[in-house]
Amino acid sequence: MSERTTLLYYALWIAHPVLQLGIAGLMVRRGLHRKFKFFFGYILVQLATFAVVFPAYWRSSSAVFYLYWGFEVLSVAFGFAVIHEVFVDVFRAFHTLRDLGTVLFKWAGLVMLLVAGVVSLSANSPRLAPWIQAIITSQRCVRIIQVGMILFLLFFSTYLGVSRKQQSFGIALGFGVFAMIELILISSWIGKHLADTWMGIVNMTAYNGSLGVWLCYVAMRAPARDAAANLLQTKRWEQSLSDIQHPLPADSLIPMFEGMVDRALSRTQPETPLVREKREATAQSWVPVTGQFGFPRMR
Repeated sequence: MSERTTLLYYALWIAHPVLQLGIAGLMVRRGLHRKFKFFFGYILVQLATFAVVFPAYWRSSSAVFYLYWGFEVLSVAFGFAVIHEVFVDVFRAFHTLRDLGTVLFKWAGLVMLLVAGVVSLSANSPRLAPWIQAIITSQRCVRIIQVGMILFLLFFSTYLGVSRKQQSFGIALGFGVFAMIELILISSWIGKHLADTWMGIVNMTAYNGSLGVWLCYVAMRAPARDAAANLLQTKRWEQSLSDIQHPLPADSLIPMFEGMVDRALSRTQPETPLVREKREATAQSWVPVTGQFGFPRMR
């Protein structure tokens, strides 16, 4: 690398903890670290990664390789947890949809681990160890889910009453844009995994942009959820899933059908003198006496 390229590389890298410290400080100040625990943990993991990896990289230590990939495991885990955290916050008002999404996320995590395991066992790359292949595969799976998350919010935010000024939308936006750029870079330089210098510079620039987005969102006050008319459709989805999850008992329809049959027979069959006397006796037993709340009751 040339001297200018080296300075640019280190400037972009050092900008990471500066922006992350600002995000962490604002989250603690405004109490958002309790609302978005996993996102706050993700920021702390990134700060710890820089504090450990950067000095080792500067000194050209051989331990930087294992330190980087060790923290990358934590980063992937927290990145996946942040997706679920944003999902729960978005569907906070819809309990049944939220529970369904939680189940789907658990299965998505299991499938991701299985795919990572299969790729690590079947990979024959001479340059990367199987465990590194598993980490890279898991990371790319998380990136794809992050892109899908922001696309989902862009299309369905109005149906969920989520404003684009809310922190959950900003977190998803930062992850989604960065994940999209990183996936494009990886597909352009297959097999290098951001090892190229300019590829790393572009990737770090995109990540700094995401940090800037997060800093702006945690700094501004989030508006209340939008009670728009479009929420009626989402409530119908919620009610439909609730009816599927908690169906009515099978025998609950029997009294209704019996009443329908009795009314149909009473209209079609002629009234006998015995039935007429019984009906008149029943009518005389009712006297319009006002109850406690103004409703008639039987004496």
